Amino acid sequence: MKLTFLGGAESVTGSNYLLEHENSRILIDCGMFQGDEDFEAKNVEPLPFDPHTIDAICITHSHIDHIGRIPIAIKAGYEGPIYSTLPTKEAATELLLDAYAIMVHREKTEAEKEGREPNEPLFTPADIDQAMSQWHTIHYHQPHTQGPFTVTYYDAGHILGSASIVVACAGVQVGFSGDLGNVPAPLVKDTEYLPAVDYALIESTYGGRVHPPIYERKEKLRNIIEQAVQRGGVVLIPAFSMERTQELLYELNDLIEHKHLLQVPIFVDSPLAIKITQLYEKHVHDPEYFDDEARAAAQKDDIFKFPNLTFTETTEESKKINSVPAPKVILAGSGMSNGGRVLHHELRYLQDPNNVIVFVGFQPKDSLGSQIINGAQEVTIMGDRVPVRAQVEVLGGYSAHADQPLLLKWIAAIKTNLKTLFVVQGDSQEQRALCDAAQKELGVHAVIPKGNEMFQL
Repeated sequence: MKLTFLGGAESVTGSNYLLEHENSRILIDCGMFQGDEDFEAKNVEPLPFDPHTIDAICITHSHIDHIGRIPIAIKAGYEGPIYSTLPTKEAATELLLDAYAIMVHREKTEAEKEGREPNEPLFTPADIDQAMSQWHTIHYHQPHTQGPFTVTYYDAGHILGSASIVVACAGVQVGFSGDLGNVPAPLVKDTEYLPAVDYALIESTYGGRVHPPIYERKEKLRNIIEQAVQRGGVVLIPAFSMERTQELLYELNDLIEHKHLLQVPIFVDSPLAIKITQLYEKHVHDPEYFDDEARAAAQKDDIFKFPNLTFTETTEESKKINSVPAPKVILAGSGMSNGGRVLHHELRYLQDPNNVIVFVGFQPKDSLGSQIINGAQEVTIMGDRVPVRAQVEVLGGYSAHADQPLLLKWIAAIKTNLKTLFVVQGDSQEQRALCDAAQKELGVHAVIPKGNEMFQL
């Protein structure tokens, strides 16, 4: 069996791995590259595989850096099946349509600046529809046979429906971590450990870091909001539409219901986050995906809604937030401040020292969010130079990714027969830190693969 790293190697995003045995070929993930413009330019390059030769695509979860090139593959002629859990398929529809809208808007804006006609988008809603017609759902622990490959999904505990995948073929077991969750997660079930495997790929987004304790994060969030309220400021939270927004709503609901937080207007300003929240509400009573505590809470209360909470779906509703006097809290996409409505709020509120911007998720190197976190005095937002005078806070405990101790724990659980550990999906320093720790502390053979590198398993 051969394993080729088509994406996710030497980078955080673009997860895309090819497994081959004799004349059969399957992909694990088919994601877009995200980050700065140079990095995202890889998405317009020809696909690194011939879609006509792929027998199946197996998806770990619905984030765009794991699914974003599926419609591109469909457009290029891929006609085979796509597999994931049910929530992953449902969320993928919304996330891909959102990615399409962002792509078209960006290209239109760039074309107007350069005085040219917009280029054709990488894919269209019709390609997304076609992908969904080829998309099949499977349950955790339900082995699925695709030619010589047997594929089994395990709960990764990252976001709703996320999975780690074990592929068995010709007597060899290969584990793909996908993205691993930050345990204990308040909504989804905790990360499930894989059985022993011969080879494994592990994400390293936070491969060299240790998160603050999860139990501290809600109290820190409460303190930040309370202080901003007392000085009449605005709390702006760039939040990922999937998982992070729902976790924040769940914890804000708990604070407000138990009167641990002053009444303050709270806005969820993201059409995508609103749709994904509805998806969470749909599955919140399902023990396959939600943990016992969240399901028990949902039996007594609507855990994603509370007094003074407003969902602003339309553009007009979003604009009305500006007329609501401070103090107020705004959760807006995108979580990386690389698009979406959060840019308009950052443009408006970053200049006031009474306000605070709270980062609760991963920020790629050189991104707008990273610049703000690293102390930039001024940033460029939609062509305007904006002074950064607002208070800047980072709540690492809200990360949906495992940190180094949790990643090492995951490796330890599978290392009995482990021949090689491939460290992927991280910046170079994070990959190196995890690789070194795995070798030193666990005694495993760990390597950092290069892009398009192939290994014989």
